[in-house]
Amino acid sequence: MTATTAPFTVMGVLNVTPDSFSDGGEWFGHDDAVTHGLELARQGAAILDVGGESTRPGALPVPADEELRRTVPVVGALARSGATVSIDTSKLEVAEAALAAGATYVNDVTAFRAAPEMAGLVADRGATCCLMHMRGEPRTMQDAPRYDDVVSDVKAFLEQRIEFAVTEGVREDRIHLDPGIGFGKGLAHNLELLRRLDELTTLGFPLLIGTSRKSFIGRLTGATDPHDRVPGTLATCVMALERGATLFRVHDVREAVQALAVAAATLRADGA
Repeated sequence: MTATTAPFTVMGVLNVTPDSFSDGGEWFGHDDAVTHGLELARQGAAILDVGGESTRPGALPVPADEELRRTVPVVGALARSGATVSIDTSKLEVAEAALAAGATYVNDVTAFRAAPEMAGLVADRGATCCLMHMRGEPRTMQDAPRYDDVVSDVKAFLEQRIEFAVTEGVREDRIHLDPGIGFGKGLAHNLELLRRLDELTTLGFPLLIGTSRKSFIGRLTGATDPHDRVPGTLATCVMALERGATLFRVHDVREAVQALAVAAATLRADGA
């Protein structure tokens, strides 16, 4: 398949939750969420990723009816505005309702393992999807994660999930991959994935990187407040771009767009 021709795509994070690790409660109300989503689009987010269930370490599941209540009205309002909207969910009924409301992208942290039928739904609707690596589940994923070789293990997992998705009818040009930085990985695992990210580009699918404000940046820098981890986030984005990533899921869209634009221009000037 052919990777995206754009130098990079920024996906803006829109958590409609009371308990997400970085911005829980900030955009929980419908009007606040829609206003913030439109602002992220104005800042340069090509995709708005709406999530109604926190996937932070230790997070507990949210009932489907509550996740539907939180997300679908926001998805519908943003889609009607002309924005490209992603639904961040691992529940079939939530994905189905969000696609009906105008979403065109499904971001599933379980890579269709929680709801295998979601692959067929994505295929039938012609949606784009992101398949992410996660060991365990949010509640337990940080309980002493171990790997033989984290990059090889993540790559093998993603190969298996690609095969499943394609078998279920998902078009290859509708598949994006996410190595799952911070999802069932320790600090050394996260850094190794970033350092060797180019090894995952050999799979031939666009890579999405989600490092925004994550705790490993705080461990490296001492920034205990997630809002103070923006500079570290930008460093990871620039390094990931240089190693072949093309999609970046971030909270701070304006800053990421500027950093990535400068990095992309520099790489082009160098003939990369």
